[in-house]
Amino acid sequence: MVDDRSATATKSAPSLTFGKTEREDHPWEIQLVKHQVRVESAEFRAAKTAVNKILQELGKTERPYGPGPYEMHHGGSLWVKTDAGWRMFRARVGIEWSMQFCADPAKVDRLRQEAADLVAAFPETLPALEALGYKRARKLLQTPITDPEGVAAWTDSLFNACVPLTRGNHQGVLPKAAGEHHYPWPIKGADYIRYDDFNLWVTLPDGTHAGVAPVAPRGSGDGRVRIVHARHGTPAGDVLAKAQRRRVMAVLPADSPMALEAFQQQLTPGARTAAARPRSRGARGSTRRAG
Repeated sequence: MVDDRSATATKSAPSLTFGKTEREDHPWEIQLVKHQVRVESAEFRAAKTAVNKILQELGKTERPYGPGPYEMHHGGSLWVKTDAGWRMFRARVGIEWSMQFCADPAKVDRLRQEAADLVAAFPETLPALEALGYKRARKLLQTPITDPEGVAAWTDSLFNACVPLTRGNHQGVLPKAAGEHHYPWPIKGADYIRYDDFNLWVTLPDGTHAGVAPVAPRGSGDGRVRIVHARHGTPAGDVLAKAQRRRVMAVLPADSPMALEAFQQQLTPGARTAAARPRSRGARGSTRRAG
């Protein structure tokens, strides 16, 4: 992603030009190996049971990532009970299940301490979790993590393993969906706060996909979009890296197919640009503005 400090440096934005397809001279290989048998731990089963009860209490409109059905993502799920009801915060770092095997217990213990500080600010949390049957929360928060067993317990606990996501948001791959396992969180996170009629993910001329953002506020009439994510090693990815090095933005013009795709739901059918055209003298009605 381009450094946000470059947000105002638009005058020298590089044009996006696609070159020939490149191939590596040195072949490489990778083995696809069957998953090792993964049995749900008692920690994970207990955490899921508790969070499913919390989600039932919340109701569909209050759930952090919309209605289910859900898969539980090991993404740093800090559930607390506030005066207004259950809320979920994201931890500084979430530990994906496979990452526990390279996790330093001392660093994971810092996550435990941070979670304990948050929970302490909401004193209703532990009694409420215990009332739901999650009896291990207090011990988890109070026990220093010093070995792989402690890391494993924390990894599968309610304070890490229970971010409720749909399958697409969890593991999806474009063009169908952008999952958190495959796309950078600073970009993927926009899926949860963007306008419904703005397409965050667009198709590039080489068939790969990019994350884009408007360069101006909604209603401005500026139909250009900024590339904020492109696959590493692709033409767009190379341009984005060059833009980042120069502290500028990689911007697509308003009449590019990608900008039209981004603003498609906001434009009249057949529009050739995502920029708003000035209304002609005496014209009736209003022009829809992209943004």
